[in-house]
Amino acid sequence: MSDPPKHPADPANELASDNSAIDPRDFRNALGTFATGVTIVTAMSAEGRPYGITCNSFASVSLNPPLVLWSLGVFSQGLTIFQNASHFAVNVLGASQQALALKFAKSSGDKFAGVSWAPGLGNAPVLADAVANFQCRAANRYYGGDHVIFLGAVEAYAYNQKAPLLFAGGGFGRFLAGDGDKAS
Repeated sequence: MSDPPKHPADPANELASDNSAIDPRDFRNALGTFATGVTIVTAMSAEGRPYGITCNSFASVSLNPPLVLWSLGVFSQGLTIFQNASHFAVNVLGASQQALALKFAKSSGDKFAGVSWAPGLGNAPVLADAVANFQCRAANRYYGGDHVIFLGAVEAYAYNQKAPLLFAGGGFGRFLAGDGDKAS
């Protein structure tokens, strides 16, 4: 069966402080059972420098209008860049791009050195050879706990048929097609 809910009496108080009854490390382990795609979200800084980070919190929100979201920690070095950018690009990585994901996951160095990209809408870098890219106007942002949730209005996109890079349980992987059964 399942464990009883571990919710405090006052959820508003839980969001405002460190009063959660849930162990953060164990919660992260549980979230790690959910496989996600791997993206690099990019924007152009006010000084005209490209910026990007590896992100797996990307999700679709709406088809009409086309909206997507992703989130970034409030203590991230790049938070100000994304808060001030008119546009951002979500670049979905392919199964062969694990090294690129690791490069953009680091907080130092010139992440764009040796990386092929082109300026997209709002000059947000669109990475070459990505499985898909979504060029977004920064539509809104919301504060949720220790993250900022960015809502993007998709203004352009492209994709190909390459296999995506996946992340689960703290490691990278790829999708293996089953016997042809489709989910209902």
